[in-house]
Amino acid sequence: MTVYVVDYNNAESLRFALSGIDIVVSTILGPNQLRLIEAAIRARVRRFIPAEFEGNPRLRPVGDPLDRGRHAARDLLQQYRNRIQSMPIICGIFYERFQPGGLNAARIGATSGFSREGDYIMDINNMTAQVPVYNRNSQYTTICMTSVRDVARLVVRALDLERWPPELSIHGERMTVKDVVNLVSNLKGEHFQPITWHIDQDLLRRELSQAVAAQDIYRQRRTQALMATAEDRYNFRNPNYRQVFPDFELTHFQDWVCQVWNLEDDDDE
Repeated sequence: MTVYVVDYNNAESLRFALSGIDIVVSTILGPNQLRLIEAAIRARVRRFIPAEFEGNPRLRPVGDPLDRGRHAARDLLQQYRNRIQSMPIICGIFYERFQPGGLNAARIGATSGFSREGDYIMDINNMTAQVPVYNRNSQYTTICMTSVRDVARLVVRALDLERWPPELSIHGERMTVKDVVNLVSNLKGEHFQPITWHIDQDLLRRELSQAVAAQDIYRQRRTQALMATAEDRYNFRNPNYRQVFPDFELTHFQDWVCQVWNLEDDDDE
């Protein structure tokens, strides 16, 4: 494997690094991803997987503070769709948000503002939680989740597809947030304490207003992520990976939690 150090502000550096490359899988966001797309087009790269790796991008409103340039990247790829094929990966929330060290331990999302352990929904180490219980329809909030490893395996398989679907969706688990928290509590044999049950979006909006007034960016991002969850942005049905790869097996969330936190799974006894 050859590693190139590139300057994203230097178009020629990017173009040189992409010379002879057929497929680009992006893991960067913001202006750098736009420059990468532009360089890929100039270098005649045939296929591009943008850095989505979340919920359905169509559910993310324009101007959303969590967007981080994803909308602009989709627009640019759509503009040049006759010159470069693209396929976003829709996978919901990474399991690794709930691992020791959070996403930071996997070197993912460091610039997102909420990638540390405990930044999203629950802190399993300290057994604290903030739970967006209900969505706008007063139904239990549901999220889809997948392990980083399974997403990586899917991407590798997808590279060799003769034809890419417009998007490739996958989830290892689809659960209500309430059930996610209760599952972890049962596996650890401990109650989350303290636990905040956000029973409606007014509570989250109030939390966000307080964070904005305090100019607390970290608190704002955490709250915005909970609001996005309550808006069902990470919830989707019928992932199409089954039609593309019917033999593809995924890690269940309970098994993953037991493995990374060294817990016993009662189902295995």
